Amino acid sequence: MRALLTICLALLSFNVASAADIKLLTAGAFKSVALELVPVFERDTGHKVIIENDTAGGLAKRIAGGEAFDVVVLPPAALSPLVTSGKVVDGSTRPLAKVGIGVAVRKGVPLPDIGDVEAFKRALLAARAIAYIDPAAGGTSGIYLAQLFDKMGIGAALRPKSVLVPGGLVADWVVRGEAEIGLQQASEILAVPGATLVGPIPAAVQSYTIYAGGIGAGARDPAAARALLAAFSGNAVAAVLKAKGMETP
Repeated sequence: MRALLTICLALLSFNVASAADIKLLTAGAFKSVALELVPVFERDTGHKVIIENDTAGGLAKRIAGGEAFDVVVLPPAALSPLVTSGKVVDGSTRPLAKVGIGVAVRKGVPLPDIGDVEAFKRALLAARAIAYIDPAAGGTSGIYLAQLFDKMGIGAALRPKSVLVPGGLVADWVVRGEAEIGLQQASEILAVPGATLVGPIPAAVQSYTIYAGGIGAGARDPAAARALLAAFSGNAVAAVLKAKGMETP
């Protein structure tokens, strides 16, 4: 009996010792997917994942500034310099998802026509205020949209009524009535109760963002970090991505 108890205690100690705390840094659009997949990963592995969210630019600055992390999810354009600088393990990166920009309105209001570029332009010009991520904050969608509006010839008209969101979920500002239309990655619009995803912006002006993951060079438990990254990819994840407004890369 005593021998059996000793074995059980040893096994318990091994499990506790082998469990790891994993710090995950993720850019906004992938956060809803991580929140769905992480509890299953924690249940199956015993590891604990701490999720921190920021804009792509914000995360890149934090990591460049020396912030410790185990796994990061970013667009490749932001991830690649971190590999070059040695902050992310070379060869550890893998594409996880892609997502396009969508249009949000408050639930229950009439849906604007965004069926083609001209209709999309009219909807933006007719809105009292539009919200999107502040390009200065480093958000991928905000940078693209600011450039797109200028290319469409409506940048000057939209700037006075643009609500520039410093980070987080743009649709929150729409739900609160601070803007009539919000523009952000579709997965982030679907994450906001009280918001309706009207649909993607027209294909002719759409921009898809790829999100890729990588392992931190200073990861406390590289094996656990690799396991988490593996849990974010594969055929089983496709249904979760679709439900969250994303696609396989």
